[in-house]
Amino acid sequence: MRVALSLPPFGHLADPGAIVEIALATEEAGFDGCFLWDHVYRPPTDPREILDPWVLMGAMALATSRIRLGPMVTPLTRRRPIKLAREALTVDHLSAGRLTLGLGLGVDTGGELSRFGEIVDAKERGDRLDEGIDLLLGFWTGKAVEHDGPAYRADEVIVHPQPVQQPRIPLWLAARSGSPPRPFRRAARFDGLMPIELDGLGDLERIIDLVLAERGSLDGFDVMVNSAVDPAGAAALGATWSYRSFPTTVTPAEVFAIIAAGPWT
Repeated sequence: MRVALSLPPFGHLADPGAIVEIALATEEAGFDGCFLWDHVYRPPTDPREILDPWVLMGAMALATSRIRLGPMVTPLTRRRPIKLAREALTVDHLSAGRLTLGLGLGVDTGGELSRFGEIVDAKERGDRLDEGIDLLLGFWTGKAVEHDGPAYRADEVIVHPQPVQQPRIPLWLAARSGSPPRPFRRAARFDGLMPIELDGLGDLERIIDLVLAERGSLDGFDVMVNSAVDPAGAAALGATWSYRSFPTTVTPAEVFAIIAAGPWT
């Protein structure tokens, strides 16, 4: 079981120097990953200070050499696929192939979608996510992409360079526990799953069964669960990563204290 931190770059952590220091300490302490939340607006109960995770990941990539980095997760529905493709390529190259791209539908907590005129309907966001992923994969081949879909267009677009990681940058998809099967089937097409709001090991087993029904096996597939779920029990079911998340008001000192305690098993 690999272990990671999942950090909200908000409030006290809206400090690029602190984020880079945390990433370095995470690597030195033997953790396997340091991931960032991707949000542009939060409810009034959360801190107003928010930093961009992609810019931060560039700094983290240059400062570290081993840990995996990535957004957990980026809502593709409020992004342009070509912009996201370029950002992911850049961090992939800066990190020498250590980016894992987490993707999801996003949430409207605090009006993060509705305040900016973004799509709120979950089915439509799911359709855009599927279409956007297809474009990302096409762009990363380095070949000409011709696409005229319901949401996005690409007219003979060629994107270079190709990713360091081949055959592609790994994609992990988020899926909220209790959702219909579609998000889990989507995740099963790619490289990993990040279940959100798991209700214990029984819930995890049900979700993994959905992935197995789609894929046939978990070979080459990652499942990352919150450390609140028993890591040993989760590993026995097929989970490969455990992550420690933090409240949006966390301070650097509190994060460093967790890091100093070392990775959990």
